[in-house]
Amino acid sequence: MGLKGTDGDAYRKALELGAKPISPGRARRFLRALRAAGLELLTAPGVMGEDYVSETSIPFRVVGSIGAETTAEDTVRVCREMAGKGVELIVFVGGDGTARDVCRAVGTSTPALGVPSGVKVYSSVFAYSPEEAAEAVLEYLAGRAPLAEREVLDVDEEAYRRGVLRVKLYGFLRVPVAEAFIQPSKTWAGGLDVEENKRAVARYFVEEMEGDVLYILGPGTTLMAVAEELGVEKTPLGVDAVLNGRLVGRDLNEEGILRLLDRYPRARVVVSPLGGQGFIFGRGNQQISPEVLRRVGKENIVVLATRDKVRELKALRVDTGDPEVDEMLRGYIRVVVDYMEEAVIRVV
Repeated sequence: MGLKGTDGDAYRKALELGAKPISPGRARRFLRALRAAGLELLTAPGVMGEDYVSETSIPFRVVGSIGAETTAEDTVRVCREMAGKGVELIVFVGGDGTARDVCRAVGTSTPALGVPSGVKVYSSVFAYSPEEAAEAVLEYLAGRAPLAEREVLDVDEEAYRRGVLRVKLYGFLRVPVAEAFIQPSKTWAGGLDVEENKRAVARYFVEEMEGDVLYILGPGTTLMAVAEELGVEKTPLGVDAVLNGRLVGRDLNEEGILRLLDRYPRARVVVSPLGGQGFIFGRGNQQISPEVLRRVGKENIVVLATRDKVRELKALRVDTGDPEVDEMLRGYIRVVVDYMEEAVIRVV
């Protein structure tokens, strides 16, 4: 929906706009991958867990109570009850807002792990995907994943919707660190060399842009540099569209992008990886949805990144919520890293 988060009233607004909750699907994917022989699960009632655990063959018990319309306080209360019953690990499905609730409930007293299912997933307490969360749980229970304190971060959503990124540290959770499966915190790069590198990437990209092609520009400072080179006003943390050097869509949601694709079928999606984590889709740019990516095709995806950002990444990542689209995007992709300079990087 392009709301840049679903905390507070934004969740209700998203539903009114026709959004479908994605956490149930993420929970089901995690549970399918768990292969939890010998485990017993404690779960929150109804839509907060029981509905999805009951679809599996894993034995479970329901803990606590929730209201007709669930709230952050339900999360806090249930997590505290689980901790009081001595659970070995709390697994939650959500984004940074949910991580804050779990942190408020148990802090570092009970190990916890996040299954990513939010617009904002900047904290380092999440696995890369539901399936990798299941692998991390199994590694932990087998004694192969030590616990470490990891950051719980969140952004000010109201400022975020105005194009201002304010990130705050809210605390720590003790997380099973199976390094292959757990994402780091988002990082930010700065300095004169980095800014000049961004401008060089933007200059080269703009020189190579074709006429009568719709360019869908994702969020981030590298894409802001592209907009500045074009002389158009871009939404810093939103998705915008340009055609023949002219802005034709600003702060678009999925529906707006699809309408533009109906009018301009020759299109390219332009994105930059999330610093430290490497995600090019599925973190902060969910408006560029699986349907958008199917219609555009992998061959029409352009990735721009500074040298420093690429240097710190082992691979690029995708987590669109659609396993078929994720598979379509995997493989190798060219990344513009400087003026007339590209690197080939693996997408996993």
